[in-house]
Amino acid sequence: MQPRPYRGRLAPSPTGAQHVGNARTYLIAWLAARASAGALALRIEDIDSPRVKPGAAEQAMDDLRWLGLDWDTGPIVQTQRLPLYESALRELQTRELVYPCTCTRGDVERAASAPHAEHEGAVYPGTCAHRRLADAVHLESKPYAWRFRAAQVREYTDRFRGRTEVDPRDTGGDFVIWKSAGTPAYQLAVVVDDATMGITDVIRGDDLIPSTPRQLQLYAALGWSAPTFAHVPLVVGPDGRRLAKRHGDTRLSTLRAAGVKPKALLGLLAWSCGWVEQVEPIASHELVPLFRMETIPPGPFMLTPALLRVVGYLGT
Repeated sequence: MQPRPYRGRLAPSPTGAQHVGNARTYLIAWLAARASAGALALRIEDIDSPRVKPGAAEQAMDDLRWLGLDWDTGPIVQTQRLPLYESALRELQTRELVYPCTCTRGDVERAASAPHAEHEGAVYPGTCAHRRLADAVHLESKPYAWRFRAAQVREYTDRFRGRTEVDPRDTGGDFVIWKSAGTPAYQLAVVVDDATMGITDVIRGDDLIPSTPRQLQLYAALGWSAPTFAHVPLVVGPDGRRLAKRHGDTRLSTLRAAGVKPKALLGLLAWSCGWVEQVEPIASHELVPLFRMETIPPGPFMLTPALLRVVGYLGT
């Protein structure tokens, strides 16, 4: 078979402001597409409506444009695509690959005895796995979600990491694809989106590695070809933890307002990925011929106040 033309995506979530860590991942994804003469789509992942911040989607697009990162399609907005998610849910329901689950998060925590990853929660113990599609009729008075009957996928091949082993405990067992609030969960929405948008390559932070086995199962269940996944290291603060308010203000909008030039920040990010030998201003299009996935260090990039001062100095 002929390989599919490269089609990547940028997928900001408007639940908060974009920061330097987001910028590094977006830059890698953008360069991978442009260096492959591929296309790039922009998707606004706004299905987590209670957490969506007013104006955050527009600000994310402003941040991307400020960095010099463009796109060929979009913005495609998840909340405008609900019929696609509903169709996928019906397909899985018809084939009894999902079941209605009335367990709350507290129920799962109390019932699970196996240790679990802090960021992933307890492994679902299968309390409601005996249920079938028809049982949902009798649960109308009680809130329920839909869980996918998951298998234990222990490894997959990652474009950046190579063969990647995943502890089944980190993937949480049977997982929710449709929330009790009547909206799609992230795992289903992102699979439907990437499949229907023709995405061939997904580049994202390595904090999402546990999601990959789940999504691969959904691709197979729905009869769709899965994209190639590449999970790149995160940007962390001096304490080794992912960027947060405790590390100071690293929001792109704040840097922009302070007069930092995009070329200065791109120079820092390019240096962190091994594409240039020193931190110096450079434009996004100048990085296209320098892009190499294999030069990106395997560990997280530590952003220190000293490095931010360098970026500020280069922006003057």
